[in-house]
Amino acid sequence: MLLSLTLVLSLGVSSMSVNMAEAKPAGSAKGSVKNTYKQDLVPQLIQKVSPSVVGIIGKTSVGSEQSGEDRYNLSHGTGVIYTSDGWIITNAHVVDGLTGITVVTASGKTYKAKKVLSDPVSDIALVKINAKSLTPAKFAKSSQSTRVGEKVVAIGTPIFFTLRNSATAGVVSGLDRKVDSAYRLIQTDTAINPGNSGGPLFNLKGEVIGINSMKFSDVQIENMGFSIPAETVRHVVTHLLKYGEVKRAGLGLELEESWSSIVGLPSDEPLTVTKVLSPQAMRAGIKVDDLLYSINGTRVYSLVDINELLKSYMPGAKVNVLMQNDGDIVNRKLTLVRDTWVEDAAVEKAGEEQE
Repeated sequence: MLLSLTLVLSLGVSSMSVNMAEAKPAGSAKGSVKNTYKQDLVPQLIQKVSPSVVGIIGKTSVGSEQSGEDRYNLSHGTGVIYTSDGWIITNAHVVDGLTGITVVTASGKTYKAKKVLSDPVSDIALVKINAKSLTPAKFAKSSQSTRVGEKVVAIGTPIFFTLRNSATAGVVSGLDRKVDSAYRLIQTDTAINPGNSGGPLFNLKGEVIGINSMKFSDVQIENMGFSIPAETVRHVVTHLLKYGEVKRAGLGLELEESWSSIVGLPSDEPLTVTKVLSPQAMRAGIKVDDLLYSINGTRVYSLVDINELLKSYMPGAKVNVLMQNDGDIVNRKLTLVRDTWVEDAAVEKAGEEQE
């Protein structure tokens, strides 16, 4: 049936060509027809940006007791070149727990990792190799200019390391997704398979708008991948290069989101204080069961909203928080603290996923 359909279509095109040759289009003195075919940009894009994408492979500690010195006990992922002198961006879950890390460029050159900086909270990591004149990727200033439906391309190392620099194309399915992450994510239907983690998501300008991090996988789920937006990547990388870690500011409070916010319904309900963690928050007069509405005049409805907002602050900065205390709406001046409990939770979660 498929063969018959193909033949019919082929014959139809041939007949059309004959008729057009016999009768010249009206208004065409020389009989030429203007070619209105628009060339596909995706192949050109892939050729242009592929040199910035690398494969990452190393020895995993999972099952090492049983396998001993098994040289085939390997794990791999993807990375993207950030600087020409050898800083590579990838996912924290790609390199955490990996030893003997090797980076392989698109041209096939191999480099041993000399240094690894990791931030499990954002799932972003940096790998340093001794290299010169690499081709760094161009990162978008912000993913906020990205539109739902915009065509994007992912390049990575799916399933087997021999398949590195495989490309898949799709569209942006959604923005500002709050999905099992400390920060907002980009949703895409671009195929993201195991091993693609840490690889770039490109727009058609050749800019990295996100780092592919995770996907939903089940029998009834298709093409639901998620990428860390470029602005979050830049924030984390800037801290890692400057401090060797992310100095993440926090309110010093344990907060609970409203039921509506948790299930994804539109909500204007505040967050509830379930625990006061820092002496600074205690001195500010904040108590359990107080309600949090806004930080420095910006309404917050979820923990992700707070994390996104606090990316602009460092521990020790002072902010104004609008709260409800014993039925009264009050303003509190709060000194931000190092948000170690969020980091501890991320490390604990990463350990559970490896078990």
